[in-house]
Amino acid sequence: MSVLSVRDLVVEYRGDGVNRVVDGVSFDIAAGKTVAVVGESGSGKSTISQAVMGLLGKSAVIDGGQIVFTDPADNAQMDLAALPRDGEEMRRIRGNRIAMIFQEPMTSLSPLHTIGDQIGEAGRLHSGMDKDEARAATQEMLALVQFPDPKRAVDQYPFELSGGLRQRAMIAMAMMCRPALLIADEPTTALDVTIQAEILKLLRDVQGELGMSILLITHDFGVVANVADEVVVIYQGRVMERGSSQTIFGNPSHPYLKALLHAVPTFDMDERLEPIRPIKPSLEAFGAPCQVVRGEPLVRVDNLSKRFHLKKGGLFGKPNVLTAVDQVSFDVMGGECLGLVGESGSGKTTVALSILRAHLPSDGTISIRGGDGEWHDVSALEGEALLAYRRRMQLVFQDPFSSLNPRMSINEIIREPLTIHGIGTMDERDAKVRELMGLVGLDPKFLRRYPHSLSGGQRQRVGIARALALRPDVLVCDEPVSALDVSVQAQVLNLLADLRDELGLTYLFVSHNLAVVDYLADRIAVMCRGRLVELGPTRDVIDNAQHPYTKALLAAVPDANLDRPLDFDKLSAGRVSRPSEWPEPYRLPPGATPVMVKVSEGHFVCRPGDAPQLKDAA
Repeated sequence: MSVLSVRDLVVEYRGDGVNRVVDGVSFDIAAGKTVAVVGESGSGKSTISQAVMGLLGKSAVIDGGQIVFTDPADNAQMDLAALPRDGEEMRRIRGNRIAMIFQEPMTSLSPLHTIGDQIGEAGRLHSGMDKDEARAATQEMLALVQFPDPKRAVDQYPFELSGGLRQRAMIAMAMMCRPALLIADEPTTALDVTIQAEILKLLRDVQGELGMSILLITHDFGVVANVADEVVVIYQGRVMERGSSQTIFGNPSHPYLKALLHAVPTFDMDERLEPIRPIKPSLEAFGAPCQVVRGEPLVRVDNLSKRFHLKKGGLFGKPNVLTAVDQVSFDVMGGECLGLVGESGSGKTTVALSILRAHLPSDGTISIRGGDGEWHDVSALEGEALLAYRRRMQLVFQDPFSSLNPRMSINEIIREPLTIHGIGTMDERDAKVRELMGLVGLDPKFLRRYPHSLSGGQRQRVGIARALALRPDVLVCDEPVSALDVSVQAQVLNLLADLRDELGLTYLFVSHNLAVVDYLADRIAVMCRGRLVELGPTRDVIDNAQHPYTKALLAAVPDANLDRPLDFDKLSAGRVSRPSEWPEPYRLPPGATPVMVKVSEGHFVCRPGDAPQLKDAA
């Protein structure tokens, strides 16, 4: 029996003109099964989910087709496409028999209400529960989604929870009325790989418990390979290919599907990623390569610690202190890409911002090698020396939309660093901006546009062009591709690789995805709870990981290969990120002094100072 049957669905947006975003889409979702709708941003996959939920905007019109929902509870059938979106029948179904999990839990949860109130609301609206019944049912749902303390969680606010717990709260809210169909719209895109693996396991477990069907909207083929029974591939509103997971991954036939699969970075890749729409950067526009000595230390982090004093005082008025970074040391070599990996809260971004001098160290030093070959303490730089350092170190942000001023044109955004640092005349700046557009493979005609009119990949390339405007030696890339589709991600990764190879740039690449880091980085530094736990050449760390936390990060990366599924039973991010629960000889009890022990040439792992040394340690 099909719980949902979509037949020849057509959705158009009508305003100044007519834009057909869904064009004749058909697929079925059987009871208890998961169907993944896969495609790039703008392909129409989210519009399909909104049409099913009756959440299309006012300008959207369902111009043809059917969305037939069959409720397993009573076998009643109804065409959702024909129901008024704000009608009583649609409100009875929405959030009750069909529920939805959104991509970003923080923007989907009210910051003014507790988790318990928001989850319990569905029970009060659809099941007629009173306040006490709703609270009890909420605790039951929170226990089902494995909240650590359901009784305490009902009185917490969203801002008090981590990203993973907020997403669990969203799942509990969707499960409140035990729906027949769950729509999950990019439910793991904003999450770390370890948390993502836990959420995928949770969805699978809850599906088995409740017997519901799932419509998964995603662009991540690794996720699809691990949870989907059927796959529907969408391009520009049309179905390019449809079939079982075994068929889609084992014998893809459509060129678009093959192109998407080739754009996914995987471990042990020897070949270059193949974006669907390759870009052609004009690398000669940068001029002479950076004057750094390849293979020699360029940036030195020595015993760095960073502590933050929280506003809320502790017992007897003593201030609470959060140690975000604890005794971290490493070098960044000239011309290399050093991947800095770890979960949210591991301290990797704090290290990156400290290198940029956005934070001053609480202890330790950060130094940079000057053109004279001497080391200079970054914290002591002032005046012209500090301005010169700012020019040498630039940042590429995670979110290409929020990092660009929406009131400034692309021309103004890229030219701003040149203006601030007083580089060149007006004509020279204009010429430089056009050169930078070519450098990142963008047409100069985009200069008059504003960020909202560009795609995610185009916006990220604008951010890279802005970072390159001052001809830096080092680019700090903070999760620069985590918010992008796989095809656009491949574009940006290839661009960064070309810029490094041709221009002699040095990268500190911050990420939580080891597959992405494996593609770009020469060395990898792994952080957990503010400490560096493993450091070494990329292939050594990937192929011969020593630390249990590194092994957990590697095991949590979903592979777009049915022969290499995630081992959900072994994944437990909560335990593996607690130093006191690491297995011997890596366990770090409170007060223990961590040391980096040599495993092989250039490969080090964190151990307690009094632990037995490794056999091949030096």
